[in-house]
Amino acid sequence: MPNRSLNWSAALRGLNADRIQVAPGVRTARSLIDGMARIRRTALVTPTGAFDRAAIMAAAVEAAKAHQRRHGTTWSAAMSIGLTAAWASARAARAAAKH
Repeated sequence: MPNRSLNWSAALRGLNADRIQVAPGVRTARSLIDGMARIRRTALVTPTGAFDRAAIMAAAVEAAKAHQRRHGTTWSAAMSIGLTAAWASARAARAAAKH
């Protein structure tokens, strides 16, 4: 059996490329939404476990406005990041409420 060499640089580059890429600003928007929900005592999930879509949309709009002020992006790009972060926070809140 012949010896095979392994190019570690190529292997690790491939592993890093397989990771999920997070859009710039999503983490900041999510922490902003989590903080606002905690301070204002806004629930993104109803007591029955359903998503409160109005609260999620309101949080997404506020995060989008903050993102647009910070980065100067278009409204659609900022809203995309805001909605992504708001739904991630809502899913995490629902998972936390189950346990």
